[in-house]
Amino acid sequence: MRIFLKHLFLYLLAPLAYGQVQEEINPPSHIRSIVFKGPTEDQFPLVTLGETIYLEFDDLTANEQDYYYKIVHCDYDWTPSDLLKSQYLKGVDNQRIINYENSYNTLETYSNYQLTLPNENVSLKVSGNYMLEIYNSGYELQFSRRFVVYKDILKVGGTVKRSRDFDFLNEKQVVHFTINAGNFRLVNPKKEIKVAILQNHYWPTALYNIPPQFTIGNELVYRYDQETAFFGGNEFLLFDTSDLRTPTSQISHIEVRDLYHHYLFGDDYRYDEPYTYFPDINGDFVVRTLQGQDNSREAEYTNVHFSLPYEETLGLDDIYIFGKFNNYALEDWNKMTYNEKNGMMEAELKMKQGFYNYRYVAKSEEGKVRLNAVGGNFHFTENNYLILVYYRDFGEIYDSVIGIGSVSSANISN
Repeated sequence: MRIFLKHLFLYLLAPLAYGQVQEEINPPSHIRSIVFKGPTEDQFPLVTLGETIYLEFDDLTANEQDYYYKIVHCDYDWTPSDLLKSQYLKGVDNQRIINYENSYNTLETYSNYQLTLPNENVSLKVSGNYMLEIYNSGYELQFSRRFVVYKDILKVGGTVKRSRDFDFLNEKQVVHFTINAGNFRLVNPKKEIKVAILQNHYWPTALYNIPPQFTIGNELVYRYDQETAFFGGNEFLLFDTSDLRTPTSQISHIEVRDLYHHYLFGDDYRYDEPYTYFPDINGDFVVRTLQGQDNSREAEYTNVHFSLPYEETLGLDDIYIFGKFNNYALEDWNKMTYNEKNGMMEAELKMKQGFYNYRYVAKSEEGKVRLNAVGGNFHFTENNYLILVYYRDFGEIYDSVIGIGSVSSANISN
C-alpha cells in the first residue's frame, strides 16, 4: 500500500515539473539494445492513430526487475502540451511492463522486456509529438524515447537538390518540398502550420520554424537554399555478427573467452577520399542471430572491437562510435581510447548479435561535436529526409500532426 501511494503521489506531482523541453534520456549501462519502432523496420515510430508501436530492451542484471511506462504528449517544440492525460489517453498509463522473459542458452544472461502500444490498458486519442518514459520500481527514470502520431490530411511532396552555395557545393543537400492542403481549410497558414525536417530520423540536427517561402492557391511552397540545407555526411560503416563463429568481410577474426570477441578490420578516414557508394540503413541496426530461433532471447552479446588510426587533425578531440544502437549518444562506454603501442584509437563495445551501422564522431573539450570529421561530407550521400507538418487552429491548446512526407537524396539533382 505504501509503494502504491508513493507511485500515485509522484504520478500526480510529475506534471507540475513539466514545462521544459523534453529531451530523450539514455539508459544506465545495464539496459541495452533498445528497439523502438512502428509498423516499419525503421526504428523511428511514426504511426497513425491505432497503429502498433513496439518497444523492446534488455536488462543485463537479469533480475526480472519491475519497469513501468508513462506517456507524455508534447507540442511542436517538445515541451509538454496543456492537454490533460484524459484528453490524449484512453485508459491509464503508469502500468508495469508484464511481458518479459530471461535469455535462453546465452553466455551473457539478460532479461528481455517487450511492450506494445496501444494495449488493453491504454491507447492514444490525438496526434502529435509523444515521449515514452520508462521507470524502475523506485520511480527513477531509466530512459525515454520520442515518437510521432499523425493524421494523413495534407499531402507533402519534395525533392533533394544540390546546394547552390559555392562554399558547400559538394558537401550539402537541400530539401525542397510543397504542402498541398487540398480541401482542408487554412485561414492563416503561416500561423497555423509549422514544419520539422529530419535527416535519417536524427532529432539533434532537425530544422524547425521554417515558414513557407510563398503560397500558390492551397499549396505551400518551400524552395529555400540555405534554410533547408543539411550536410550530406557519408554512408555509414557496417558490420554483421549474426553468425557468432564465421568472420565476414568486416570482421578480421573471432576469439572466444567469457564472451565472443569480434575484431573488426581497422577503419580509415574518408573525409579526403573520393565518395564511394555502398548500401547502408542510415545508422540503424537489426538484432538477429543464426544460432537460434528467437532473436530477442537467444541472440548473444559479443564484444566488438573497433580501431581507427590516430591523425593530427583530431587534435585533443574525443572520438566516439556513433549509431542508433545507442541512440547516437556520446558516452564513456562508446568512447575510444588511444593505444600508444600501435598509434590506434580503439574501443571495445558489448553489443547484441545483429547487423549494425556506425560512424566515428569527434567531440572537443568545449563540447563542440563534429559529426563528419572522420567520414567527410558529400552531396552524393544517400540520406532520407522526413518532413513533419504540425497544425494548431485558433483556440486549440496543442499541436497536431496532419501530414508527413519522405524524400531521398538517392536521385539528387542540381
